[in-house]
Amino acid sequence: MKLADRRLSALLPVLVAILAVAVGWGLSVGLSGYYVFLGISAVTAIIAVLGLGVVTGSAGIIALSQLTFAAIGAWVVAWMSLNEVPGGFAVWLLAGGIAGGLAGILIGLPALRLRGVNLAVVTLGFAAAFDVMLVQVQFPGSVDGISVTRPAAFSSDREYFFFAVIVLVVCALLVTWMQRSRLGSSWKAVAFSERGTAAVGQSVSLAKLSAFAVSAALGGISGGLIAGQVQLPFASSFTPIQSLALYILAVMSGAYLIDMAVFGGVLWVVVPELLKKWGVPQDWGFVIFGLLGIQALTSGSNLGEVIRGAFRKRSRRRLTAAVPEAASTTALDVFAVPEAAAPLPADASPVLEVRALGVQFGSLKANDDVSLRVAPRSIMGLIGPNGAGKSTFVDAVSGFLPRHTGQVLLDGEDITRLSPTARARRGLRRTFQQDRVPPQLTVEAYVRFVARKRLDRAELAEVLSFMGCPPPEEPLANVDVGTRRLVEVAAAVLAGPRVLILDEPAAGLSHEEHLQFGHRLTRIPSRFDTAIIIIEHDLDLVRSVCTEITVLDFGKVLAQGPSDRVLEDPAVIAAYMGDAETIQ
Repeated sequence: MKLADRRLSALLPVLVAILAVAVGWGLSVGLSGYYVFLGISAVTAIIAVLGLGVVTGSAGIIALSQLTFAAIGAWVVAWMSLNEVPGGFAVWLLAGGIAGGLAGILIGLPALRLRGVNLAVVTLGFAAAFDVMLVQVQFPGSVDGISVTRPAAFSSDREYFFFAVIVLVVCALLVTWMQRSRLGSSWKAVAFSERGTAAVGQSVSLAKLSAFAVSAALGGISGGLIAGQVQLPFASSFTPIQSLALYILAVMSGAYLIDMAVFGGVLWVVVPELLKKWGVPQDWGFVIFGLLGIQALTSGSNLGEVIRGAFRKRSRRRLTAAVPEAASTTALDVFAVPEAAAPLPADASPVLEVRALGVQFGSLKANDDVSLRVAPRSIMGLIGPNGAGKSTFVDAVSGFLPRHTGQVLLDGEDITRLSPTARARRGLRRTFQQDRVPPQLTVEAYVRFVARKRLDRAELAEVLSFMGCPPPEEPLANVDVGTRRLVEVAAAVLAGPRVLILDEPAAGLSHEEHLQFGHRLTRIPSRFDTAIIIIEHDLDLVRSVCTEITVLDFGKVLAQGPSDRVLEDPAVIAAYMGDAETIQ
């Protein structure tokens, strides 16, 4: 992407925000009183849907209590107004958002262990319980008819509408910034794969709780605005059925996209108003939202993705027709640059040492007394027949199977008891057989997320070219699975790990692409000071890149040593080579 395009992309949210404020001012002046009130309702709904876009659309967590967090924010604002807490409405609104965020963290704690329907039941149960309590307690001042005090400069409905638009713009800018940050990438990553998220050094718990906190805080702000809008809030504005309908609306509209969150919030107001105009009870709006939600869930795509996808296709066709294809730098051009590396001393300590590793599932010994030593800047092959225990070994070494015997040492430090996240941060990275690359990100966003450090854009683009990956700005949703595995490897390499374990990284590639990948792989250890363990069934690739090989069979080390000697071992030929032709 050109520098001018990148600057425009960075400035675009600000320009849109300025335009939104200007439009809000114009609407506050031009609309009649009733439509101003509806406009405020739409703004508050958009903010609540923005929050659901974070927790559900980005983090993939089912949360059915968004309006409960809104009720908490409204209650705080009403209480502060009643007690005339210093700071005014803006401070009260912020406090309501913070209170909602704290409640979101408490409710989010079960999300660390629960998923799917179980988590939905917990959040909906919380909403129902809070609704019963709210009916009994009521909002501060509502019984005595003491209304919430609006901001002094925005006391009329028209002025308050403009104030609400300003709050919406600020919230949208903050969400946009967070979605583009490492935190936002962690939300998308944890939605796609918790194991993949932990393997790159990101805390899964932090990703989930932060998504809950941000979403609930936005809900609290939305409720605070409602308190200022109606000035005498009641529990009937925050019922569990409304939270459920809002969740369905967020799913249907694709609320992790800012513009689609705006669309969803507008629908929240427009659909009931149209039904009212046509003489249909407004509660039928929930039925309409439910049907739209079912369509989105069963089709696997939401309205936002459909609209964005159509726009991208049209833009791509226009770009292809207007711009001639340019010659790209081939992988061989990059390989032609010599890479110098200081020679290693003969007695260099191993960068990774596994001692007597054992993993047992019931009576089955998946790994039995497995030991190996990986030298710095080397490539070791880990091979064996299907079911030999290779993936179990990798899971245990990377921390995903903590209940094992033996020791794992990285640069001489015992990391046996560390979590996968802690091991990744110390320099032990791995890839997976299954696709763990979140499609919601661009190539660049994913690589920066995995690398966990500042990357020069030229370095990033060079390594992507080096590995045969798409350009940085390419959405991963447009990339096939085989190429996404190359992106996964490139991202792991840029993290600069001490040891990188590649679990069948060339799966999905043709045999020719296997060999090209192996050619690239041989350049990584000296160029990035990284040792590699590669699990592969393609013996041509193993022969071409590995200096050492460890062979597993029935969970035990069958052979270990230099590649040529191991591959000529009669025991290896009997156990593995006869099986190799069927699995290549």
